[in-house]
Amino acid sequence: MTTTKAAATVPPSAREAAFAVLLRAEAADAFVSVLLFRTLQRSSLSSADRALATAITLGVLRHRERLDCSLAPLLRRPLATLPPAIRTILRMGAYQLLELDRIPPAAVVSEAVTLAARHGHVGTARLVNAVLRRLAADGPPPPPDAALDPIGHLAVVHSHPQWLVARWVARWGLAEAAALAAANTRPAPSVLRVNTLRTTPEALREALRARGVPAEGGLVPEAIRVTGSLVGRLPLYEEGLFAVQDEGSMLVSHAVQPAPGATVIDACAGIGGKATHLAALAGNAGRVIGCDVQPRKLAALAERCAIMGATCVEAHHLDARDLGRRFEDQADAVLVDAPCTGLGTVRRRPEIKWRLGEDALARCAVTQRAILAGAAGAVRPGGLLVYSVCSLEPEEGPEVVRAFLAGHPSFVPVPMPGAFPRSVAGHPVEGADAGEAWLFPHRHDVDGFYIARLQRQ
Repeated sequence: MTTTKAAATVPPSAREAAFAVLLRAEAADAFVSVLLFRTLQRSSLSSADRALATAITLGVLRHRERLDCSLAPLLRRPLATLPPAIRTILRMGAYQLLELDRIPPAAVVSEAVTLAARHGHVGTARLVNAVLRRLAADGPPPPPDAALDPIGHLAVVHSHPQWLVARWVARWGLAEAAALAAANTRPAPSVLRVNTLRTTPEALREALRARGVPAEGGLVPEAIRVTGSLVGRLPLYEEGLFAVQDEGSMLVSHAVQPAPGATVIDACAGIGGKATHLAALAGNAGRVIGCDVQPRKLAALAERCAIMGATCVEAHHLDARDLGRRFEDQADAVLVDAPCTGLGTVRRRPEIKWRLGEDALARCAVTQRAILAGAAGAVRPGGLLVYSVCSLEPEEGPEVVRAFLAGHPSFVPVPMPGAFPRSVAGHPVEGADAGEAWLFPHRHDVDGFYIARLQRQ
């Protein structure tokens, strides 16, 4: 079966669903969460099977390096040279054997062999049978020795590419790098941002609980953390009562802190997560100009604003690099939530760490510097320029800002506003009083973000 057919066919089982998503994700740069949602939406799987498909899909991506190192000694040829379908089936089987102890090994092997026969041939089915039976009997090999190869050890134990682990160890040391990598392999919390233009946090929590959705307060006032099925939340989402947004992303808008009546530009608005938040923070009074280069995102932005009642938001088809020419000196604040590698969101999008190489950082930095420089001209004297990326890599964060400041002496760093928290989840937010903020998954239980706040003198 080809990748296209696998993705298009309605999967008859949890493992077929996981297989279809993983195979499609390996062949294309697609959001796994979106692929998984669409695949399960087309299926008639039970809630238990949907949960299993989700666990296998995300588990394979979160633990891929450990799985590959467990499979490699059992193969006569490199895992990378196997057909993608068989490689995927082996990883799925290894994940279930090593991480899901509630499933009997015999059942895991049997299901994997059935998949291999369906998507390969007799020989590949025999290969899968032999490899997984041996893994079930012998267990995984030990990781590289921590004393002799600390980078390799950490990369295997916490399943991250070695180039990324090496960067973190060089910057923060082994213990901190290990803590960050470990946090990235754990599922991220499901967080909703209350649309305060339509309801209150208290009212939304009660509405969720009435629908059987456990809901608790989050790390910022408008955040609610939820668990359980998506089904109970959907009607409230369709009413515009909330957006799905990580608290780290919410704090970006808190760094802007728009005053009622202000003119604010969201330079890279996308589908409007931050633009609608800015509108809510400003009490829907003023002007929020949401810009993007993709018309389909602007259409989604306009639709979402209408549902959420964010009437002060405008959608503009505009490249952020041209903001200074189009809106020269007009904005009280400009937010540049720049396109980036997304390496701060690995716990939500585990596929990112396997798709990117270190060279992606320099490529992104070129675009980020151009956007920040182009957007700066839209800031009025005395106004704010806020820069953010969901990445913890210096090339995308502080180095972009330092280069900008060197070429734009009229801008200076200023502290985060008083409403911006100096501590999140019991851990200090580094740099908040010096004009920049670092948010870490393992410290603050949010996606990794770098935020800089600059004022035009």
